[in-house]
Amino acid sequence: MTPLDKPLRRELTLGEQAYTLTIDPTGLKLVEKGRRNGVEMRWADLVTGDATPVATPQAPSL
Repeated sequence: MTPLDKPLRRELTLGEQAYTLTIDPTGLKLVEKGRRNGVEMRWADLVTGDATPVATPQAPSL
Protein backbone atom coordinates (compact mmCIF):
# COMPACT_ATOMS: atom_id res chain seq x y z
CA MET A 1 0.00 0.00 0.00
CA THR A 2 1.02 3.58 -0.62
CA PRO A 3 0.87 5.68 2.58
CA LEU A 4 -1.35 8.75 2.58
CA ASP A 5 1.23 11.29 3.68
CA LYS A 6 0.14 14.37 1.69
CA PRO A 7 -3.16 15.74 0.36
CA LEU A 8 -4.72 14.07 -2.68
CA ARG A 9 -7.18 16.23 -4.67
CA ARG A 10 -9.73 15.05 -7.22
CA GLU A 11 -12.54 16.80 -9.08
CA LEU A 12 -16.05 15.38 -8.76
CA THR A 13 -19.18 16.42 -10.68
CA LEU A 14 -22.58 16.04 -9.02
CA GLY A 15 -25.35 17.04 -11.41
CA GLU A 16 -24.07 20.21 -13.06
CA GLN A 17 -21.94 21.38 -10.11
CA ALA A 18 -18.20 20.66 -9.84
CA TYR A 19 -16.62 19.88 -6.46
CA THR A 20 -13.09 19.27 -5.22
CA LEU A 21 -12.54 16.29 -2.93
CA THR A 22 -9.38 16.50 -0.83
CA ILE A 23 -8.21 13.41 1.03
CA ASP A 24 -5.37 13.86 3.52
CA PRO A 25 -3.97 12.07 6.59
CA THR A 26 -6.51 13.75 8.92
CA GLY A 27 -9.67 13.14 6.86
CA LEU A 28 -11.54 14.35 3.82
CA LYS A 29 -13.06 17.62 2.63
CA LEU A 30 -15.64 18.24 -0.10
CA VAL A 31 -15.77 21.82 -1.42
CA GLU A 32 -17.63 23.48 -4.27
CA LYS A 33 -15.07 24.14 -7.01
CA GLY A 34 -13.58 27.62 -6.67
CA ARG A 35 -14.60 27.95 -3.01
CA ARG A 36 -12.65 27.46 0.22
CA ASN A 37 -15.35 26.31 2.61
CA GLY A 38 -17.14 22.99 2.47
CA VAL A 39 -17.85 19.82 4.41
CA GLU A 40 -15.11 18.08 6.40
CA MET A 41 -14.96 14.65 8.01
CA ARG A 42 -12.12 13.26 10.14
CA TRP A 43 -10.93 9.65 9.80
CA ALA A 44 -11.11 9.17 13.58
CA ASP A 45 -14.83 10.04 13.50
CA LEU A 46 -15.46 7.53 10.73
CA VAL A 47 -13.69 4.76 12.63
CA THR A 48 -15.49 5.42 15.91
CA GLY A 49 -18.90 5.72 14.24
CA ASP A 50 -19.29 9.43 15.04
CA ALA A 51 -19.22 10.29 11.33
CA THR A 52 -21.11 13.56 11.31
CA PRO A 53 -19.88 15.92 8.60
CA VAL A 54 -18.58 19.20 9.98
CA ALA A 55 -19.64 22.12 7.82
CA THR A 56 -17.21 24.97 7.68
CA PRO A 57 -18.72 28.48 7.71
CA GLN A 58 -20.59 29.39 4.52
CA ALA A 59 -20.55 25.78 3.30
CA PRO A 60 -22.57 24.98 0.20
CA SER A 61 -25.58 22.77 0.80
CA LEU A 62 -25.19 19.32 -0.73
